[in-house]
Amino acid sequence: MKKYSVVLFDLDGTLSDPKIGITKSVQYALEKIGIVEEDLDKLETFIGPPLQVSFREIYELDDVQIKQAIAYYRERFIQIGMYENNLYQNISSLLEDLQKEGYQLAIATSKPTVFAEQILQYFNLEQFFDIVAGSNLDGTRSAKGEIIAFVREHFNEVENNQFIMIGDRKYDIVGAHENQIDSIGVTYGYGSLEELTDAKATYIVNSVNELREFFSE
Repeated sequence: MKKYSVVLFDLDGTLSDPKIGITKSVQYALEKIGIVEEDLDKLETFIGPPLQVSFREIYELDDVQIKQAIAYYRERFIQIGMYENNLYQNISSLLEDLQKEGYQLAIATSKPTVFAEQILQYFNLEQFFDIVAGSNLDGTRSAKGEIIAFVREHFNEVENNQFIMIGDRKYDIVGAHENQIDSIGVTYGYGSLEELTDAKATYIVNSVNELREFFSE
């Protein structure tokens, strides 16, 4: 489907499954500030939104506690958690095919840009992307709408209807709406079909293969 020319990908839950690395790093951070959480499945909600949002909404931490929790999270994530991560099957070939077909590809993630770049290098995917856009380490530019806007500025000669955002959570879809671009919700990540439908994703696919078929139509 060459209707689009720029394809934006979320990272966590869209290109790779980061569950172990993220949830164990959150568990570590919580323990450091005196909160014991033994069930890693309960921490899946941290996959997708900015960390500060999750710590505030789920554990009702104040600004000082959030800053400390994020520091502890990064302490483990940088050393170990970043690499407790697996690519979804057929992602590499999907990206290679899209690039060969002339699409310009971008990463739009709430993860800090520096970490996103390291993860892409770890998986040998960095060569597929024209731009990697994430949040700043100080917590600014963490909302998905802001990140998508940053990518759009990079491709400032491309019309809105040429962009499409792909992600697994409502934040990806809402961010796309805020920027008046289309979106694809993927149900193989950490957002439910209901979440993506309620957010009004333009399209919904259930697998990486379906995503490939979408661009082949």
